Amino acid sequence: MQKLRLRYAKRGPLRFTSHRDVARAFERALRRAGVPMAFSQGFSPHPKISWVGASPTGVASEAEYVEIQVVERVDPIALVPGLDAALPTGLDVLEAVPAGAGSLTERIEASRWRIELPGVPAETLRAAAGRLLDAETVEVERLTKQGMRLIDVRPAVVTADVSAGAEACGILEVVVRQLTPAVRPDDVMSALRVVAALVPPVPAKATRMAQGRLDDGGGLSDPLAQDRAAASGRALREPPRSDVD
Repeated sequence: MQKLRLRYAKRGPLRFTSHRDVARAFERALRRAGVPMAFSQGFSPHPKISWVGASPTGVASEAEYVEIQVVERVDPIALVPGLDAALPTGLDVLEAVPAGAGSLTERIEASRWRIELPGVPAETLRAAAGRLLDAETVEVERLTKQGMRLIDVRPAVVTADVSAGAEACGILEVVVRQLTPAVRPDDVMSALRVVAALVPPVPAKATRMAQGRLDDGGGLSDPLAQDRAAASGRALREPPRSDVD
């Protein structure tokens, strides 16, 4: 068997698609693309697909990850365009690499989100973000299956930087640790409302830009970097193939 790790994007109207529907779309696309998937055993076999830190419904993402197992060797470079063509527009495969050693899940501990707030000046947003960072605790309410729940957002927020977009659109770049329960972009917006009474005139648009492990400066490492390095090392060690039998 071979394991492959894929990075894909969720864009446009597809950001409103639930993770369950995304998973179904991937399974159909893998079949259409002729990927030789490995299947589980038992009465109801299913393809061996492992999802890592799927984004919540309603947000876009440029950094979603999934791991698949196949029963035959697959060229990762050739896999990308074939699988991408079989997926609906808005689910875009960006990269595929052979899985190296270690767990992909252990390489992801935080996300970097870009949150666009049309109608909110950058100065107003910067002041609100500063209040959030200065606070020791910021509790917000979230509706769960068990009812309303209080969540302290502040421990999850690592950095919060603000820039100005076009037409009085403040842009918040926030790095958030993936704690339990997970703090989502809408929780960050609720926290800004708590600390600064910030209520955007139109809904904010959130996009996950990256996932990875935190470095000392609050940046994120690329979770597939180790796999790329391992694949490059294997390629250098393999003897050249002869075109003559």
